Amino acid sequence: MENKLRFEQWNGFETGKWQNEVNTLDFIKRNYTEYTGDDSFLEEAAPSTKTLWDKLQELFEVQHKNNGVYDMDTNIPATITSHEPGYLIKEEEKIVGLQTDVPLKQAFMPFGGINMANKALESNGYDVDDNMSFIFSKWRKTHNQGVFDAYTDEMRLARKNKIITGLPDAYGRGRIIGDYRRVALYGIDYLMEQKMKDLKLVGNKTMTNDIIQLREEVSEQYRALKDMKEMAASYGFDISAPAANAKEAIQWLYFGYLAAIKSQNGAAMSIGRISAFLDIYIQRDLDRGVITEFEAQELIDHLIMKLRMVKFARTPEYNQLFSGYPIWATLSIAGMNMDGSSLVTKNDFRILHTLTNMGPSPEPNLTVLYSSKLPEGFRTYAAKVAKQSSSIQLENDDLLRQYWGSDDAAIACCVSATVIGKDMQFFGARANLAKAVLYAINGGVDEMTHMQVGPKMRPMDGDTLDYDTFIENYKDIMDWLAELYVNTLNVIHYMHDKYAYEAPQLALMDTDLKRTFATGIAGISHAADSLMAIKHGNVKVIRDENGLAVDYIPQNEFPTYGNDIDEADAEANWILEYFMGQIKRQHTYRNSTPTLSLLTITSNVVYGKNTGNTPDGRRAGKPLAPGANPSYQDGKYLGEKNGLLASLNSTAKLNYSCAQDGISDTQTINPGALGRSDDEDMQIDNLRNVLDGYFDKGGYHLNVNVFGRELLEEMDKDIDNPKYANFTIRVSGYAVKFRDLTPEQRRDVISRTDHSSL
Repeated sequence: MENKLRFEQWNGFETGKWQNEVNTLDFIKRNYTEYTGDDSFLEEAAPSTKTLWDKLQELFEVQHKNNGVYDMDTNIPATITSHEPGYLIKEEEKIVGLQTDVPLKQAFMPFGGINMANKALESNGYDVDDNMSFIFSKWRKTHNQGVFDAYTDEMRLARKNKIITGLPDAYGRGRIIGDYRRVALYGIDYLMEQKMKDLKLVGNKTMTNDIIQLREEVSEQYRALKDMKEMAASYGFDISAPAANAKEAIQWLYFGYLAAIKSQNGAAMSIGRISAFLDIYIQRDLDRGVITEFEAQELIDHLIMKLRMVKFARTPEYNQLFSGYPIWATLSIAGMNMDGSSLVTKNDFRILHTLTNMGPSPEPNLTVLYSSKLPEGFRTYAAKVAKQSSSIQLENDDLLRQYWGSDDAAIACCVSATVIGKDMQFFGARANLAKAVLYAINGGVDEMTHMQVGPKMRPMDGDTLDYDTFIENYKDIMDWLAELYVNTLNVIHYMHDKYAYEAPQLALMDTDLKRTFATGIAGISHAADSLMAIKHGNVKVIRDENGLAVDYIPQNEFPTYGNDIDEADAEANWILEYFMGQIKRQHTYRNSTPTLSLLTITSNVVYGKNTGNTPDGRRAGKPLAPGANPSYQDGKYLGEKNGLLASLNSTAKLNYSCAQDGISDTQTINPGALGRSDDEDMQIDNLRNVLDGYFDKGGYHLNVNVFGRELLEEMDKDIDNPKYANFTIRVSGYAVKFRDLTPEQRRDVISRTDHSSL
């Protein structure tokens, strides 16, 4: 018989493999309680929640008036144990722990790059500490310095001209999810024992570079676990042993996540998939009469409130790319088991209910892993919350299980999947394939700077563009771009592992990991529409005095992506499949598996600003369409013309097997499109049916906004009105308070298609 590990804290749980190895998924499957009912059991906010939320709202208002900054550290390099304990209102908090010693204070994080840390301070009116600048310039090298030491001239040129853009060379890469559930289930001491066992098994006499690197990393992971224990002790908690009840399970889990956000400032700091796990502890306490449903909701409200408080110091350049101060504390809920049963628990309802108890919020980035096979009560409630809050996104759980081979996948950012505790991702921003169209026409010369950036090749001549000639040029440009892009990312991730290693997250993951290598495409709709314009639109070329093509006039109508026209949608797929094919040909850092996304975040505005006129009729400097969204109505022929369902059908045709880093689609639906304004139940049912149909057809992701353009225009004119303070909208892959967007990005959101009919 197996000698199963036993702790008294596990009394009442079903036994299994999880007792003999670190295996949280086995624990969940053996112990969770599926819930197939509706939302009628939910409780209102507790007095403590209301008191804390009122206080936090006051701090948020100060933060808003100071351009997203409440306070900043200037001279304490952030680590897991660098700060004394901090509280919002200590006597009211059921779950405790802050990133620093003061609520909303942004930590000083120089390990990614001292120049960025200092620029974040200076841009917000804080003085730079000369000692810190000296130490991290002369004594302790940073990730950013290492990257730029290794960059080639070609890499720098491509970065400068925005053909490759948003690279995590000036900020933390993020998108690495620790299995924070392990802290609650096993306690830190057992996890430290397991890491020490792993360390002894790494390497067998021959010390290769890979073995040396991994041994150093596992040693860092071991120290990170020790630091977590010390940090928790400073708050008065001993997390050496497993959690004994629901409150401890939430607190222990949160301490694991807190260790990550105290010491890392990645572009996405997701908390993973914790709902069913925590529901097991809550249900055990409910069955024992230890807590009530009212108290269970209070605990979840307080956890979510902590996630709403996560903040990082950012530079102005970062905020231009990712507007509204997003953290991507993505929390994935619901989903299905591999055996066809659902993983929905009451906790999935409780988590969504926080958007009622505390109002809409961008963080955490609540993500429903959706399937039409989920219980109807939950699907209806998810549709209701989506309609009322515009604060949640939905991802296709059927595709996740099929392609990731697990029912424990979660979203690491906006649309990027990873299997909790088993996978890690090397995040890599995106290549601008709309700009690549222009390089193919102009022989690798950038249309904005007139610099030779791409390979020197013969520009296309003539008064109109020949499709066959263009396609050959475009393939040559994509071949060059894929190679340069991957090599650039290889430099970034080598240096990130060396100088800004994410030990807290990786300490809560398996030592033997699968690694994915995320790449991305910006401008897919404009690239596809430009190809269709060249093929069918008899595009007239306008050249400057040097013969450079600077403008294009389609003379005939042409099919466009986003209107459920097979030929146009197939062209988008061809671009996706060809570029991914070239990415796969390259050597990737640590032999990671390449993936690709169609995602831009709000950086579609910046990308568009640096992209000239395109053959589809889009004007120079105008924002690119976000993610996989169809082009805006710009020029004579562009735009979604056939309604919401046609637009969704086009997106659903995109080949997820070539875009396993995710395909983002953001839609704004006028409430009237869902039914009569006096019948909300009908509107909710219709929205649920739209979601069922979209995901059944193979759509991967959907951001849902249910409001009219008129409301956005009204808010834009009166942006500081307190009644709009928490108005939240979904953008490309995350949610944001509308008032926190830049004026330029607010105009972009307003200009997006507002579907008045299905």
